[in-house]
Amino acid sequence: MVEHDFKDLVFSELPNLLKPEDVLVINDTRVINARLVGQKETGARVELLIEKILDKENSLVQLRSNSRLREGDKISLSESNESVSLIKKRGDIWQVRFSQPAQKIIDSFGLVPLPPYIKREANSSDAERYQTVYADPAKNYSVAAPTAGFHFDNELLDSVMDKGVNIAKIALHIGMGTFKPIKSKVITDHKMHKESIELKQEAIDLINLSKEKGGRVICVGTTSLRCLESIAKDNKGVLKPFTGETNLFIYPGFKFSVADALITNFHLPKSTLLLLVSAFGGYEKMREAYKYAIQEKYRFYSYGDSMFINANPD
Repeated sequence: MVEHDFKDLVFSELPNLLKPEDVLVINDTRVINARLVGQKETGARVELLIEKILDKENSLVQLRSNSRLREGDKISLSESNESVSLIKKRGDIWQVRFSQPAQKIIDSFGLVPLPPYIKREANSSDAERYQTVYADPAKNYSVAAPTAGFHFDNELLDSVMDKGVNIAKIALHIGMGTFKPIKSKVITDHKMHKESIELKQEAIDLINLSKEKGGRVICVGTTSLRCLESIAKDNKGVLKPFTGETNLFIYPGFKFSVADALITNFHLPKSTLLLLVSAFGGYEKMREAYKYAIQEKYRFYSYGDSMFINANPD
């Protein structure tokens, strides 16, 4: 039994937990209208979730239908003449070709990819509500939001900066692989999908400055943490400018090189995200934290509560 020192706070009190020497690392990716609905020639309904745009017309998508899907099938979008052709299945995702450039299709027919536990259709207000206030319109690539950032508004960000805390911006463009449940009996058999990441020298300078001053690198969300640790892992613990991909899978036993603290929501069983926080905060400590959260009726899921976790010293 681990004795806890948990504190119940409201998120607006975050500046009280920070020191001027700290740096807050945020993921400023933006969510695209990645969900499409169409139908086969037989009339069967098909839902598409865009994982990644490969080029002007080709994309990788997840498909869901009550009808069997085959290579060569054509899916009509809405009542238009636009369509999607199924080219090739790659494991649990499909390569597809749109009849128009992918971005044009998204702009015309795309819906906000709300989490599946929200049992309603996306509406016009979700286009902004399912974004962080600091999402960069130029980084319009994610199929899910970095939801730890939902707790911030511009006033709180100003309060953080007034404290003297720097804010470093990175990007991990989230694919649904982040949320793919673990079905393997052996953790290491689980395969993460690749996701695009970006780290610039400006952010590295702020992080290094914080380290030099004895401050903490505080990651807002598991995606910010994965971005930094992925790059550090490939460079013997050193951060270097990078634009590319990662499929880093963090689970207990992982040695962290950069992050000192993590702000994150409460995650579901059998998720890679739960393993990540267990690796970072310590398995037993996180077990007690989740037990406490359930006891105190904390809210889980994307629009739920969050926790501030200091790295496990072990």
